[in-house]
Amino acid sequence: MPLVMALLLLDRRFLTDYRAQRTKFRVHFQALSQGPVEHYFKDVFLRFKQVPVTVYGECVQCGNCCLNRQCAFLEPIADGKFQCGIYGSYLRRFSNCGSFPLHAQDIERYQCPSYFVEAEAHVRWLKAVK
Repeated sequence: MPLVMALLLLDRRFLTDYRAQRTKFRVHFQALSQGPVEHYFKDVFLRFKQVPVTVYGECVQCGNCCLNRQCAFLEPIADGKFQCGIYGSYLRRFSNCGSFPLHAQDIERYQCPSYFVEAEAHVRWLKAVK
């Protein structure tokens, strides 16, 4: 897989330490099998699930949403912060990374510290008394 990614992205860094990169991709695919692929096809690609009215927060670059820091493309930057190694790549458009967080289940799955969902307020109409 590192060779394929190096060719697709025209990026040699995937070949610098081939053995380590191969291990990262093995962990990456293992993490993908634990729900993100199903989430992509049900919620992102086909949009079957209902999206909440309001999601608040902003990314603090904790890396939790990147397969619980198991994404092969995740790169540490400093002080416990991470960034996507393929953020500007055309391949990122085919992932569910850009849709995070879509709903409360995403936030709960990755224990995101910076996003939260506010439940839809229910309005109760009262009959006027004369």
